[in-house]
Amino acid sequence: MSEPYFTQDAFTFLKKLSENNNREWFNENKQEYEDKVRTPALDFIADMSYDLSKISHHFLAVPKKAGGSLMRVNRDVRFGKDKSPYKTNVGIQFRHVLGKDVHAPGFYVHVEPNECFIGVGIWRPDSSSLSKIRDGIVEDGKLWTKSSNDKNFRKYFSLTGDSLINAPRGYAKDHPLLEDLKRKDFIAVNSISEKDVCSKQFKAQVVKRFQASVPFMKFLCKALELNY
Repeated sequence: MSEPYFTQDAFTFLKKLSENNNREWFNENKQEYEDKVRTPALDFIADMSYDLSKISHHFLAVPKKAGGSLMRVNRDVRFGKDKSPYKTNVGIQFRHVLGKDVHAPGFYVHVEPNECFIGVGIWRPDSSSLSKIRDGIVEDGKLWTKSSNDKNFRKYFSLTGDSLINAPRGYAKDHPLLEDLKRKDFIAVNSISEKDVCSKQFKAQVVKRFQASVPFMKFLCKALELNY
């Protein structure tokens, strides 16, 4: 691509949205959202399809306004105290072909003023999936250690997410990989700058980091009995 997908205009819009997070303002400025945020995101997703297929045929880049790789701008306000109707970030998840929602294993791109990052892994897996990953660590600790500490992977990514305070039920309290068994999320992130996002090299940077995460992603898929 000769021109960047995102420009500073995308961040300007997201900042204004955070200051005017209401339906009236959004509807009045919806065309700007389409032009500066959603269309560039969909173009990026479409162009990622080929590169993603080279990393794995089992993760999809779906450039649809709804039901694809681009997360909805509308927030789910049913359960939280924050009733702001709109997200003030761009979330893009290239999830596994068998994944049904954001809790599936996938590759992720997050675009938000002052908080841009590339992510990989699985966020808040259900109890069955979480048990499979923990069992995978117990059954082949060497492979987990090798995968999660791969030199190229660690060059970019750091493991993050929530963890239990104590050992999960059914697992040894003195297990040498206890800190990993306590994880509730198996995600890794690489922070990037707004300048990176607005660069012509943005897609190449994303692809390079996704490629670096292959050992980690392969381990998760194997544990979850999914094709990689």
